[in-house]
Amino acid sequence: QVQLVESGGGLVQAGGSLRLSCAASGRTFSNYFVGWFRQAPGKEREFVAAISWSGVSTYYADSVKGRFTIARDNAKNTVYLQMNSLKPEDTAVYYCAADAARRGSRGGEYDYWGQGTQVTVSS
Repeated sequence: QVQLVESGGGLVQAGGSLRLSCAASGRTFSNYFVGWFRQAPGKEREFVAAISWSGVSTYYADSVKGRFTIARDNAKNTVYLQMNSLKPEDTAVYYCAADAARRGSRGGEYDYWGQGTQVTVSS
C-alpha cells in the first residue's frame, strides 16, 4: 500500500510557474512508477507526465512538453512537477498516481492515487 499526498497548487498568472510535490508513504517508493494527471471541470482526466522508478526515463504529454519537468527524489519519497510558462488551459486539479508496473499514460491502470491539488492559471 502506498499513500500519496499532493501539494503546491495555487493561483498563478499566465506565464508564471508552480512546483507540485507528490509525497509518498508506505512501501519503498523507488519500486513505483509515478505519473501526473489532471482533470479540468467538465473534461476527462488526461495524462501530463510520468517518471520511471529510478528517474532515468520521463514521459510527457505533447501539451506540456518543453514547459513541465517531472523529477523524483527517492530518498525523500517525493516526485515533483515543475510547471513553467503556465497557460489558462493548464487550470485543473492535478493528481499523482503510482504503480509497481510501467503504466505510462494509462491512468486507469495505476493502483494508487492522491487526493489532488488545484492549479488555477489566470489570464
